[in-house]
Amino acid sequence: MADRIWTAALVVIGDEILSGRTQDRNVAQIATWLNVQGIRLAEVRVVGDRTEAIVEAVNALRARNDYLFTTGGIGPTHDDITVDAIAEALGVPVEYHPQALAILERHYATRGGLTEARKRMARVPQGADLIENRMSGAPGIRIGSIFVMAGVPHITAGMLDALTGTLEGGAPLVSRTIGCWVAESEVADLLSAVERAHDGVAIGSYPFFREGKVGANFVVRATDAALVDACVAALVAALAEAGYAAIDGGI
Repeated sequence: MADRIWTAALVVIGDEILSGRTQDRNVAQIATWLNVQGIRLAEVRVVGDRTEAIVEAVNALRARNDYLFTTGGIGPTHDDITVDAIAEALGVPVEYHPQALAILERHYATRGGLTEARKRMARVPQGADLIENRMSGAPGIRIGSIFVMAGVPHITAGMLDALTGTLEGGAPLVSRTIGCWVAESEVADLLSAVERAHDGVAIGSYPFFREGKVGANFVVRATDAALVDACVAALVAALAEAGYAAIDGGI
């Protein structure tokens, strides 16, 4: 159906969110990313590190949405219980994913090795696939319509990037990349202003350090190619006005 509205829900997991020690930034970035995929974030629930709370939220929200995302609670410590809770909600056992073990072994080969604690990050509900994590090694988890991701925002962003274009939703995604030799912090307000001026567009910023210099690639995404082109033109002009030359296709 052409007017089909795809929806997603998000469960934010962590006592640190509820206590106020940590401010959540994943709701905004996941909502923005979903919009570009043609999927509407319909509801968000924040729960603590309690198995019964996670199970209840997961089962309630997945029942009335096309997709369910969770953030938080997939690290190496004893209070990282999300994998066990997801498995309980689905009625399946937990197992070690062989590819996840191999990824973690490579990642920690020069970082003290794969300890028992780090090995916990290879545990998945039975039947799960992995979501690539280029940032810190430990992968996210996909099982059916459920996506289990890290709580750290920049790691979540990388996992979302790996999922881009893989979910069924509305109109297909269009993207263009430009690069610039500039510190991300120098143009953060500029990027926000350009994005706000182009409704329906999301601009992803990916900083790097190369050749002794800092730079960033900016990925402009939307479902309308003309809108992407207009946003890129505006971004290039704004960067030029600020004294920075943009490189089409990225650096």
